[in-house]
Amino acid sequence: MLTIALSKGRILKEILPLLAKVGIEAAEDPFESRKLILPTNLDDVQLLIVRATDVPTFVQFGSADIGIVGKDTLIEHGGDGLAELLDLGIAACRLAVAAPVGFEHNPSSRLKVATKYTRSAENYYASLGQQIDLVKLYGSMEIAPLTGLADVIVDLVDTGSTLKANNLVEGEKIYDISSRLIANAASLRTKYAQIAQITDQLEPIVNAVDAA
Repeated sequence: MLTIALSKGRILKEILPLLAKVGIEAAEDPFESRKLILPTNLDDVQLLIVRATDVPTFVQFGSADIGIVGKDTLIEHGGDGLAELLDLGIAACRLAVAAPVGFEHNPSSRLKVATKYTRSAENYYASLGQQIDLVKLYGSMEIAPLTGLADVIVDLVDTGSTLKANNLVEGEKIYDISSRLIANAASLRTKYAQIAQITDQLEPIVNAVDAA
C-alpha cells in the first residue's frame, strides 16, 4: 500500500486535480468526509489528510510514503529522512518581511520579529548581521506590530490584501514558496517503481502548467 500525505486547505484543493490526471482519485470527497485516511480508486493507494505542518513528520517516520507540502513547512521541519522529488508549482506565494507603514529601524539596535517561521527568520537576519528577538506566533501575525508585540513580522504573502487591511506594507522577500512532492527515504528504496511512476507522470503536467 502506498500512502500519500496531503495537507488540508489550499494545497489539497490544488493537488487533487493533478493527482486525478495521473489516475489517482479519492473514493470520497475529502472536503466532506470526516475520515482522515481515505481510499482511492486504486487498491494499493490511500490518502492521509493531515495538517500542513504534520506532513513532513508523517513522511519522515514512514507513516506516509510520499507527501505534498509547502517549501516553507519543509524548511522549518528540516530534511532528515526526506527526499524532495519535485516542485509542483502549486499554492505559490512568498515568505516576506512586513512592517507598519512608515516604520524605520536602526540596524544597530535589536529587532523584534513575530513569526511562526523561526528557522527561516533566524537564517535570513543572520545573513544580514541583524540581531533579533523572535516572538513565535501561530496566527493573527498582522496584529503583532499594531499591539507593540513586535516591530515587524515574517509571514507568507499572496495578494498582500491582509497586510494592507492592517496598515502593513510588504518589505524584503525572503524566498518564493511552492508545494513540493517529498518521499520517505526508506520508501523511496522499497517502493521506488511506484513512487517514480507518480513523479514521472506529474513532472510533464507541472511543466506544462508552468509554460502556459
